[in-house]
Amino acid sequence: MTPQQVLDRIDDERISQEKMLEFVEARLMTGHMSPLEQVHFEFGISGVSRAFSHQFVRHRIGISFEQQSQRYVTYKGGAFPYSVPKTVERAGLGDDMTALFAQAGALYEKMVEAGVPAEDARFLLPNATNTNFKITVNFASLLHISDLRLCTRAQWEFRKVVSLMRAEVVKVAPELGRQLQPKCGERRLGYCDEDYEAWEECPIGRKRPHKSELFNLYDAYRKGELDDLNADDMAIIAADNDDAPAFIR
Repeated sequence: MTPQQVLDRIDDERISQEKMLEFVEARLMTGHMSPLEQVHFEFGISGVSRAFSHQFVRHRIGISFEQQSQRYVTYKGGAFPYSVPKTVERAGLGDDMTALFAQAGALYEKMVEAGVPAEDARFLLPNATNTNFKITVNFASLLHISDLRLCTRAQWEFRKVVSLMRAEVVKVAPELGRQLQPKCGERRLGYCDEDYEAWEECPIGRKRPHKSELFNLYDAYRKGELDDLNADDMAIIAADNDDAPAFIR
């Protein structure tokens, strides 16, 4: 069947929306990545720290970036936008951080007025400086990013941004957006593959088994330590569906 014939069937409603969604779900569950690389999303991200953007640009496969330049964009009046983490504010040091950045801004302006190029004056600017950028990313890469950056071990700013990206995908393609989960999600690995201490500290760890539990179960299987299936178990397996316990129907 040609692509045009498929489109004609969709237009004529010979292929229903439900059928298409079932097909998409089935492809997603197989882990076959190449079809997912054909789907692209674009996001505009603004008001985030350079500390965050430095992490994001480490993702290189299936994604491209356009970021605001600090070489050609000059901050006027010695004021540059920045973010103060809540942990700093809770520690009572938010004002100290703000005062330090005010000094940095004043020196930045002094440098520019003295003829120092913006590309050199920017050496003074902190990781907290806000930036804006645009990304184009295919869905396979977005799945991988979500696996890692929705995990509670990821930095808070990254988790927040990827959560917002996920929400936007859900709006336009809910069948795809549902797949964007931390790697322990029921649509992903289904278990935690981080170290045991991290799993114990994770606020959602109680809902997901740790990988060690799976390894222990496999070791027991290889050593022949699993409970044998007895006659009652085999009777359940052989039972007619109407008589079988609900959990095996």
